[in-house]
Amino acid sequence: MTDTDNRTMRRVLHREIAGTIGLLTDEHDFRAMRRYRTFTFADHETYLKQVESLLRTRALQGSHTTVALFDPEEYAEFCTQKGLDPDNPSSRTRFTAQIAATGPTLPYDGRPLADLVPALVDEAVRRATWEYATALLARLGACTSCGEDLGRAAFTRAAGLLVRILDTAPPGNRHLVCSVTGPPETLIAALHIADDGAALELDETEALEFTTVLALGLATESPGGLVIRASAPDTPDRVYGWRMRAYGLEPLTAGEVFDAYCTDVESGDLISPESNVDYCAPPDLGEEKPAQGHQH
Repeated sequence: MTDTDNRTMRRVLHREIAGTIGLLTDEHDFRAMRRYRTFTFADHETYLKQVESLLRTRALQGSHTTVALFDPEEYAEFCTQKGLDPDNPSSRTRFTAQIAATGPTLPYDGRPLADLVPALVDEAVRRATWEYATALLARLGACTSCGEDLGRAAFTRAAGLLVRILDTAPPGNRHLVCSVTGPPETLIAALHIADDGAALELDETEALEFTTVLALGLATESPGGLVIRASAPDTPDRVYGWRMRAYGLEPLTAGEVFDAYCTDVESGDLISPESNVDYCAPPDLGEEKPAQGHQH
């Protein structure tokens, strides 16, 4: 076999190797990595340009690249736990391999890095929200009366409510937002559903995260709410929602929905309503109001 044949095979194999790059998305994280001698980039803007150039080159070569969120604090903890020198490129490589398997990632799809970075940060927030809500549900433990797992029961209840909300929604694409207020912060989850007239399409991970946050609100009796916006061609968008109660969801009136959407959250000033939008009361979910609290 000739040297040319060997080089050709290596190029073919190179294209079939999937890669991951750990991205420092903001200036603060970039400065934190500057303390390492082997991290040779001088400024964040140049660093991002070089990363984007590398991603484009790999894409043109037919290579698949995943972009992961690189957190300097987590990196330092990783090196301490593994007994690694943080000022060593191989340590950064090992950390990147771990976050590729366990952390928030996005495949590079050719979009500009300026668009990819916010999407990656949103993915990280979604992951953190879901993990936090899941941990809080797990801490609820079992009912002292019947032994039922309270977190699992709340999740089942939330999943049933979500099914009824989707079943009673008007035709069209749906965008749902669920918020649960409580210490130390408000948790927000969104769910996007496409309706092509024949079937509904949704992201299963998004649905899991949304149901988990809704379950947490139901289980902890925290203040919160759920709103849905349904959009279909040639008809006004319909917006309606519910406030969260321990027993489930309580419908908001059309006036309450209008006030929520047409009031500035920070100043309290009125905002002009959107055109071609119908702020309305929600449809009947078709269930009787259950008793307060955990059901035996």
